[in-house]
Amino acid sequence: MAKNEPSKVVRCAIYTRKSTSAGLEKDFNSLDAQREACEAYIKTHAHENWEVVAESFDDGGYTGANTDRPAFQKLLNWVSRKRVDVVVIYKVDRLSRSLLDFAQVMEHFNKHGVGFVSVTQHFSTTDPVGRLTLNMLMSFAEFEREMIAERIRDKIRATRRKGQWTGGNAPLGYRSEKSHLLIHEEEAPWVKQVFRWYLDGVSALNIGQRLNEAGVPLKTVQRPRPNPWTKDLVLRILRNRLYLGEISCQGEFVVAEHPDLIDQKTFDRVQAMLVPKNRRLRHECRNPTYLMRGTLRCGLCGSAMTSASTFRLGRLHRYYRCSNRDKQGKKACQTRQLPAEAIEAFVVDRVQDALVDPEMRPLLERQLDAIGLRPPKLGLASLWEALTLSNRRRLIGLLVEEARVDQFQGKLSVRFRDLRALPPDEAFDADL
Repeated sequence: MAKNEPSKVVRCAIYTRKSTSAGLEKDFNSLDAQREACEAYIKTHAHENWEVVAESFDDGGYTGANTDRPAFQKLLNWVSRKRVDVVVIYKVDRLSRSLLDFAQVMEHFNKHGVGFVSVTQHFSTTDPVGRLTLNMLMSFAEFEREMIAERIRDKIRATRRKGQWTGGNAPLGYRSEKSHLLIHEEEAPWVKQVFRWYLDGVSALNIGQRLNEAGVPLKTVQRPRPNPWTKDLVLRILRNRLYLGEISCQGEFVVAEHPDLIDQKTFDRVQAMLVPKNRRLRHECRNPTYLMRGTLRCGLCGSAMTSASTFRLGRLHRYYRCSNRDKQGKKACQTRQLPAEAIEAFVVDRVQDALVDPEMRPLLERQLDAIGLRPPKLGLASLWEALTLSNRRRLIGLLVEEARVDQFQGKLSVRFRDLRALPPDEAFDADL
């Protein structure tokens, strides 16, 4: 008589989740309760050789609105490596509260032959009725999440209408205590000093440098860096109506309960200085046809070169300037702004040389053909003249990998892309 072969062990992974971290410090918390219920359920299937894997998959303080959870990602990795046979959870919404995410997770489980069990909601996913029940449960879970989010938004709006602080990083000059903004005695003088400096004619860039030299902390930065204050952060302080004793609510400002740091007269004077003297000329200086935008880099510090324009004596002057210097000043990078016309003329010459290169022709024609565009009958040499300004920039983006300009060595180098490795679908959309 043949001996009965032992049944295969069914490896069960228990996943638990709690949306908030409140109460996790207790000896027996919600995650422990979920795990205990799942272990008891697995024991009832001991006759089928169900066993709990030693590894734990617990996410405490993570929302079910997405799958960006460390323990959950580890569980998916175990499923991919076929180290799990069944995933056991206390309730369906512990796995996910998004119907789309849940469908993708179930597809991942099915792909690797992994079962799925909810302890408190008994159903089988092997038949149409079970799958319908599961989708209905997930729909209600997603609806519940959206309703909770809407209630929270309503509460925040109601709180802000009363002028109360709703949490987050307190701005410079304030500290948050029990959902209230209080004046920070050490930081408040710096806020007033920033406004005084600006009224005295000190630029926002120089104000940022002074704050860095004084070691004024920037509380919104997660990782401290040597020079955190930039021109944009200083301008954000100068425009922040929170220092007037106001708080924003649905695009409007209401009187807040926290004390002000800046009086109305000082704030209005600063705002008047921040507004450009001639908005029309400022608008005309914005030129979208910078050919090297996104391609040109500073040869000194390696940062991207951004576009800039000025209007003098009725003429538009275009420049490229180092973004590192623009944000942190000349101490960060010595490169000054450079005329755009000279740089673009040099690069255009290199591009036109490439267009007449016999080796470049078949590679570029392949890219043009992929978008249904035939080169001009006169050949690629006449392609540049046939393009509009915006499409000239696209052509440069297609051909040029990077251009670097070194002001102090007087060098401008151009590195072309390898079109052999460029898929046809990455070609530019030209319109001759």
